[in-house]
Amino acid sequence: MQIRETAIATPDKPAVVVHPSGAVVTFGEMEARANQLAHYFRNNGLVEGDVVAILIENNEHFHTVSYAARRSGLYYVPINTHLTAAEAAYIVDNSEAKAIVGTAALKDLCAGLAEHLPNGLPQILLYITGGQERSDSGDDAELEGWAKYPDVVADLPTTPIADELDGDLLQYSSGTTGRPKGIKRELPHLPPSEVPGMMAMLVEYWMGPDAVYLSPAPLYHTAPSVWSMQALAGGLTVVVLEKFDPEVALEAIQKHRVTHGQFVPVMFTRMLKLPEAARTAYDVSSLKRVMHAAAPCPVEIKMQMIDWWGPIVDEYYASSEAIGATLISAEEWLTHPGSVGKAMTGVVHILDEDGNELPPNQAGEVFFEGGQDFEYLNDDEKTAKSRNTKGWKTVGDIGYVDEEGYLYLTDRRHHMIISGGVNIYPQEAENILVTHPKVMDAAVFGIPDEEMGQKVKGVVQTVDPADATDEFADELLTWLRDKLSHYKCPRSISFEAQLPRTDTGKLFKQELIKKYS
Repeated sequence: MQIRETAIATPDKPAVVVHPSGAVVTFGEMEARANQLAHYFRNNGLVEGDVVAILIENNEHFHTVSYAARRSGLYYVPINTHLTAAEAAYIVDNSEAKAIVGTAALKDLCAGLAEHLPNGLPQILLYITGGQERSDSGDDAELEGWAKYPDVVADLPTTPIADELDGDLLQYSSGTTGRPKGIKRELPHLPPSEVPGMMAMLVEYWMGPDAVYLSPAPLYHTAPSVWSMQALAGGLTVVVLEKFDPEVALEAIQKHRVTHGQFVPVMFTRMLKLPEAARTAYDVSSLKRVMHAAAPCPVEIKMQMIDWWGPIVDEYYASSEAIGATLISAEEWLTHPGSVGKAMTGVVHILDEDGNELPPNQAGEVFFEGGQDFEYLNDDEKTAKSRNTKGWKTVGDIGYVDEEGYLYLTDRRHHMIISGGVNIYPQEAENILVTHPKVMDAAVFGIPDEEMGQKVKGVVQTVDPADATDEFADELLTWLRDKLSHYKCPRSISFEAQLPRTDTGKLFKQELIKKYS
């Protein structure tokens, strides 16, 4: 995985363009800066297998720091910038990070780590005083005990370190059902030039050499980090949104003539819910293909996107654990609506609760045979639970395959509602609710019920807050019951100004369950 070839051939080509700020890093600049930081890591004692924690918002430095760690044989851990100091410190401690790279925009978060680290802060603490956001104390704010970057590397060589080795992403789960877990893979113990690029086949096949790639989500998530890093390795310009906003995303596509991008379904929903005048104000004709993943996309939402952007909306299903993946093109999807595709890596198996393989069209837990090996860091029990006796791996998704081998996801195992002994997968109701023109977002989950064990509850975020009324709740329930079996429908609907989602669209349902139980 190299940016070096592009840096040598076309050093002035933009590598990263930050939107809307307009900050640009060329390939030549990124190569030189990554080399300098790699020298800094080596000079300060970091060796293959050590861990660097990254606390950086979407700005022009994120990829440089990631590349510096990766070409030094280090694990790099991007940390959610919205965490509290205690939550971020847990990841720093759990990963045994020996270095942290933070930014001025996250000064308070960085300053608060120390009191939550039982073994104290790592010895290497770097503090980026640039970035697109600014702390209240300004760009030049001091952070006691932290060295300023890029000042500390200014005199270091811009040439590669002598002992380059390939490192890897050490991603932590989103923690929707408990504390985040680190997903760790064995390092290849080879120079980067001898290691096949991450998802190189997909990028080369899907994007091509002249693509401009839009990364609209926070870079601390797996897919945005991996895909943008691989796009850069392929010599492509990456346009990074500082923060996702539906209209700003359309503006970026038009301004930078974006050809490819990766989205999550909630982004589609929010773009579709824009006023028609806003949606049609931007030229998106430069788009050649877009990809979506991370969460299931309601069939009607995807149809609306294809009607808008054309049959260019592809989809893949995978996980941070990299146990396997499926892929489906927009053209295939139109003949298999709702599917996430056929296996691209690994072999799909659908198993019942006793571990028996199920026939086509019967839902069970999705396992992959093959795929990469991994462990949940410092959690042998969870690692063991992710495997069956044959070594096939699962992340707890429920789905089925049809007679042609296309996979359809129905929900997450831990989201299932058991009401009166009947299994109910809430994703079905959620997918319908978000298609209502007055609904921006929806969550369906189980809450305790003395008679039935659990009853189905719905919570909705409306497009217009003024619609959050008891009358609309009754109207919505009637509308839903005309489209779905009554036992799958919520008994009641409540309203929230904003549903608790991660930036990749995953719902923190536990917060809602606790509130409404």
